Amino acid sequence: MNTRAESSHKKHFLYLDLIMVAFVVLLLCSNLIGASKVCSLFGINFGGTLIFFPITYLFGDILTEVYGYQRSRKVVWAGFIALGFASAFSWLIILLPPAPTWDRQRELTLIFGQTPRLVIASLFAYFVGEFANSFVMAKLKIFTDGKWLWTRIVGSTVIGEAIDSVLFYPVAFYGLWPDRLLIQVLTASYLFKVTWEIAMTPLTYRVVHFLKKVENEDYFDYKTNFSPFSLKS
Repeated sequence: MNTRAESSHKKHFLYLDLIMVAFVVLLLCSNLIGASKVCSLFGINFGGTLIFFPITYLFGDILTEVYGYQRSRKVVWAGFIALGFASAFSWLIILLPPAPTWDRQRELTLIFGQTPRLVIASLFAYFVGEFANSFVMAKLKIFTDGKWLWTRIVGSTVIGEAIDSVLFYPVAFYGLWPDRLLIQVLTASYLFKVTWEIAMTPLTYRVVHFLKKVENEDYFDYKTNFSPFSLKS
């Protein structure tokens, strides 16, 4: 199995592209469908985005652990571009005048009419949170010499999800939701995300083990440029 940082950039991987596509689809679903809805189960309020969004952090952990921060960075950028394009496309379609015979403009606007504030909050929180998650994951892998995968999964999630939640909810909803509801949803969402990914740790172990074996890759970011704005391998 390849564990050298400098010898695997030009390899062809079987599953990397598929993982990237799945990551982008999950990201779009979580942000375009569930971000603005407050759900309630057993008396606990939480954002609807929790149905999908935590899985993106699981994907981020797997990508960084197996393929390294540099490849994970490209996937994060792919998600960022896709999310920005989808938001712009939704805005444009809603802005176009509806035909006189079409009477579903109100419903379409209600479902897909994200405000610029919500779009900015989503993009900003996603960008910072995902890169923080990958950075912590890569650094902890070096620090632990590739041992104790659970420490990287939990540690990166605790930090990445905290940054994402603290950025997204206040930027998107402060002044629109009562302060008490905002804090309640932010706290419940964060705790759910962290608990969810901890519960998924056994599955993450299996997926990571499988990918390392079939891809013959176990990347360590010893000499990586961790700038999120560099796409060089």
